[in-house]
Amino acid sequence: MEQQHPIEGLMTTAMESIKDMVDVNTIVGDAVQSPDGTVIIPISKVSFGFAAGGGEYNSCCETGGNEANEDDEEGNGGNSSKFPFAGGSGAGVSINPVAFMVVGQGQIKLLPVTINSSLEKILDMVPDLIEKANESIKKKIKVRKSIKELDEDED
Repeated sequence: MEQQHPIEGLMTTAMESIKDMVDVNTIVGDAVQSPDGTVIIPISKVSFGFAAGGGEYNSCCETGGNEANEDDEEGNGGNSSKFPFAGGSGAGVSINPVAFMVVGQGQIKLLPVTINSSLEKILDMVPDLIEKANESIKKKIKVRKSIKELDEDED
């Protein structure tokens, strides 16, 4: 049986840990029922990050007897490395609440966590509303000018 490289073990451990964390209940949380029968379901934004790395490093005190070391390694089935291995891995998780879905009394509501989200949406719409108002005013001015010109031509 072929022995794994040490970095494979680091990556496998980290990926298994992340796999255990990834679940639909992480994003859409467990429902909570209030006494009046309303059901509240938390919804979150989840971000995962993963990194792993390593390398084999040359010994500073190595002498010219490398051939004997190579023979010893072959005697061990070729499982040991010529150089020492150094490595590491890490993972990060960020969970931010986004909204709550409220189901009850014959209706479903999505309540955002940020109170100012409605205000932010309105503020984002302001430039479009101003542009539409300007276009409408320009059209009215153009129509009035054409009506005025027609009235002057009739006289």
